Amino acid sequence: MILCGSLCKKKYTFAAFLGEVPERSNGAVSKTVVRVSVPRVRIPPSPLSINKLSKHLKKNMSRVLIIGAGGVGAVVAHKCAAVPEVFTNILLASRTKSKCDKIAAEIGGNRVETAQIDADNVPELIALIESFKPDLVINVALPYQDLHIMDACLATKTHYMDTANYEPVDEAKFEYKWQWAYHDRFKEAGIMALLGCGFDPGVTSIFTAYAAKHHFDEIHYLDIVDCNAGDHGKAFATNFNPEINIREITQPGKYWENGAWHEIPAMSIHKPIHYPNIGEKESYLLYHEELESLSKNFPTLKRARFWMTFGQKYINVLNVLQEVGMTSIKPVMYEGREIVPLQFLKAVLPEPASLAEGYKGETSIGCQIRGIKDGKERTYYIWNNCDHAEAYKETGAQAISYTTGVPAMLGAKMMLTGKWNGKGVFNVEEFDPDPFMAEIGKYGLPWHEEIDMPLPVEKSKINTM
Repeated sequence: MILCGSLCKKKYTFAAFLGEVPERSNGAVSKTVVRVSVPRVRIPPSPLSINKLSKHLKKNMSRVLIIGAGGVGAVVAHKCAAVPEVFTNILLASRTKSKCDKIAAEIGGNRVETAQIDADNVPELIALIESFKPDLVINVALPYQDLHIMDACLATKTHYMDTANYEPVDEAKFEYKWQWAYHDRFKEAGIMALLGCGFDPGVTSIFTAYAAKHHFDEIHYLDIVDCNAGDHGKAFATNFNPEINIREITQPGKYWENGAWHEIPAMSIHKPIHYPNIGEKESYLLYHEELESLSKNFPTLKRARFWMTFGQKYINVLNVLQEVGMTSIKPVMYEGREIVPLQFLKAVLPEPASLAEGYKGETSIGCQIRGIKDGKERTYYIWNNCDHAEAYKETGAQAISYTTGVPAMLGAKMMLTGKWNGKGVFNVEEFDPDPFMAEIGKYGLPWHEEIDMPLPVEKSKINTM
């Protein structure tokens, strides 16, 4: 069958997928640990006539537009291209088309078309969407551009999803209120927006929903723990967009407790936490956006916190950069022109995607939960470990990009296959976690759990700076 790409006006051959189809499985469960295993079953060729086959393919065809060609965008494109029975047509668009072309060439097989787009330009976004006619827009561009892309999706009545919530350019403050305000408009348009479907936010929220569904009557205490124990060999670098990363960790910390938000100075509370297969790492209390939606959607929570690891050298360098003003987002005049120090810093730091080759070690991200089940106290720890070298071998990306890109692809699959559906704006924990949890392992992010065991986050005392 021949399909025509509407943007480039070239014909591409589409091969029907009739090979191995994974069978849904929740994995084999021991008393304390779940290790996801997904058996495969072979589907024999169908005796469908050519006409019936054509109708079957047309019914199940899905066109996706991926906006953003950084490390995460590359992983999303790779993983979507590997699931042709769902993602039949893929368009990768970015401000720099050459990045898209490079990714498309690495994937090969004419699976990915490319285009140039300014995601700050709503009319340009609308024109691209109307030309390609995607069923879903996957936004892995900058958080500043979320609302522009949502506006374009509203104008074209196209489903939307992202991996990080909106943040104003001129203020280091990210929260969901701006995107939640779109709920009624998306509902009236008959379309769905799925927010925060990376790993954190994303899988951590789905882990929480899974725990609430299967292991608790009430969740009382939630600690999300995020460790990168990898070594990229650079003196100083960030694992995703430096501007976004540094804005995130230098703003005041915040956590939810007893029905209220408590703000603390940035990086002022920390403690050593043990991570599976890694060991003990110093972990800092930060604010992270999933705390906002989880505290709203799980009202029994008495406390919710987010912890992330940083090495002492990273902290020392960051402190110096702050002290000399290089992390500021306020414009300054330099040689007659206005520049933003943090944007200049981003330009001189290593590109995150360049860190992938030779990156060693693992990440470990999970949820440690305490609550009540059948009137008795229960503890629960669910996590994923991801190896940088293995992620690079599969997609050419390091594990930070991989752990964000894989859930984005799977969340898109959940939407396009009708496992998750609705009209309006939603966070991932508002949907049934089971179909997502059944498949995330086979796409490269297996999960593990411990039930009624001591929680590592509770084993050490808090330090303050």
